[in-house]
Amino acid sequence: MLRKLFLAGTTFALLSGITLATPIGSYARCGWNYLTDSAGDAVPLEWELKRARQMIVDLQPEIQNNARRIAQEKIEVVRLERQLGETDMRLAEAQSEIERLSDDLRDESPTYSYGGKTYTSVQVKSDLGNRFKRFKTRQQTSDKLQKMLSARQASLRAASERMEAMLDARRQLEVEVENLQARLGALRVAQTSSQLNLDDSALSRSRELLDEIAMRIDVEEETMKVDVEYFGEIDLEEPSDENLLEDISAYMNGINGAGSDALVSIDLSADSSL
Repeated sequence: MLRKLFLAGTTFALLSGITLATPIGSYARCGWNYLTDSAGDAVPLEWELKRARQMIVDLQPEIQNNARRIAQEKIEVVRLERQLGETDMRLAEAQSEIERLSDDLRDESPTYSYGGKTYTSVQVKSDLGNRFKRFKTRQQTSDKLQKMLSARQASLRAASERMEAMLDARRQLEVEVENLQARLGALRVAQTSSQLNLDDSALSRSRELLDEIAMRIDVEEETMKVDVEYFGEIDLEEPSDENLLEDISAYMNGINGAGSDALVSIDLSADSSL
């Protein structure tokens, strides 16, 4: 079983190497890039904006974590400042006591009285030496605390600046998302308007149909007017008897004139035959 797996893995590795070393590999990579790009382009813009909003919301836990770390660092800085203040105060007291003992020893007195007790000069010198050693150790501690405090303060300032930059960047992202949302809304409105314009053909056909119906109605109305004028009109004027007699006389005279002309032509034709 292991041998088969080893052979299969080796074969796959060789085929992968051949594929990457031949033009097939470039075709495969090109096809993969095309598919990924096409898949990205196929995602609706509204969904991408929602995803961007979600990503901005997902920044909140990281921002809260950074804010918590900054708060802890502030507490550490305050603690160091307090510790450094106490150390410096003890240093000042120790320096004052060392200077007092040093001044007293310069008098070269065999004994010295402090707090109701008497000490020899040897005891005072020994105490002064011990105090001086502790002073130097405390001074070194103060220097180290000062360095630590300076480093933590610098780190706190840098963290605060990064935090502020992060908050500004998030606010900028929110503004840009709102801007993109407004632009997308305007784009969708424009696309809706253009889609409505594409339906003008249907409106035009409706307009043409109405015009055709109106024209047919006009034709029918005009036809009815013609029928009334030429075929169904009633003469409202009464016929006159004088006009009637004149028309009859003219008609008869015309007939008589035509008959005499006919008789004359017949006679002429008869004479010629004789």
